[in-house]
Amino acid sequence: MTARIINGTAIRDEIYAELEHEVSELASAGIRPGLAAVLVGDDPASKIYVRSKIAACEQLGLRSEHITPAANTTTSELLALVNDLNSRDDVDGILVQLPLPVQIETRKILEAVDPAKDVDGFHPMNMGELVEGRPRLVACTPLGVMEILRRSGISVAGVDAVVVGRSNIVGKPMALLLMHGDATVTVCHSKTRNMRKFTSQADIVIAASGRPGLITPEDIKPGATVIDVGTTRLSDSRLAAELFKHSPQRLEKFKEKGFALVGDVHPDVAQVAGALTPVPGGVGPLTIAMLMSNTVKAARLRRGLRTQEKAASRR
Repeated sequence: MTARIINGTAIRDEIYAELEHEVSELASAGIRPGLAAVLVGDDPASKIYVRSKIAACEQLGLRSEHITPAANTTTSELLALVNDLNSRDDVDGILVQLPLPVQIETRKILEAVDPAKDVDGFHPMNMGELVEGRPRLVACTPLGVMEILRRSGISVAGVDAVVVGRSNIVGKPMALLLMHGDATVTVCHSKTRNMRKFTSQADIVIAASGRPGLITPEDIKPGATVIDVGTTRLSDSRLAAELFKHSPQRLEKFKEKGFALVGDVHPDVAQVAGALTPVPGGVGPLTIAMLMSNTVKAARLRRGLRTQEKAASRR
């Protein structure tokens, strides 16, 4: 058996095509959704992430604003900036790129964002709405996973699903979305005893632990769907040799570059699973797509407009 490799980039492009149509309709009514991206300091990885988000806005016709406070910005200064963005009617979504510098109280900043503009879905009010089963703005990565499953024809109703990881950004909202989709959900984490006992019985396994190659073929039921959320820049040659022992082309590329992007799922899982998302090119493209979707949705909700049926299905 060789797994069907799910193309996250193709699914992202489907969503972008739908969003372009929706943005065009809003433009005809004089509405242009706007996203403000706040990047504090000079973290190289964060710069890349924010740049890609701004580029997506430009592609879809959303208004974007890139705000770059200095690395020594204080909590009170950043709070004042967030409050200003909260008050602006031309800003529908506020993105505060994480991680923030150590001197800033991250929780205070995230809780200061107006829940109606919290397009990352991190505010406690939006998390609470998700818990109650009436989500408005949901964390982008788990929302993207649900899109992958839906658009790949993989039903979650009635299945056994395991989420590996319990972060507020991915693991917890992922488990809630699956439950609201009528899956029976188990959450595993670093303190779980004999994790394989759970994953090997699951119809769907979603790996979001941040540990390269954690999920091996022995952990997966034949034919199961495996969604790999993790992304790690691997430079350890010994671990690379183990992960790519049956993937000579990937090992050769690793040797050429000195690094590789890998997920939480061992590449050999492709010989057991029924469907698998790759790293890169799987879940990653959907995270930005759902940020765009949330921004358009926030623009509608803030103006009392109903979300379109397709947008509603992305809840």
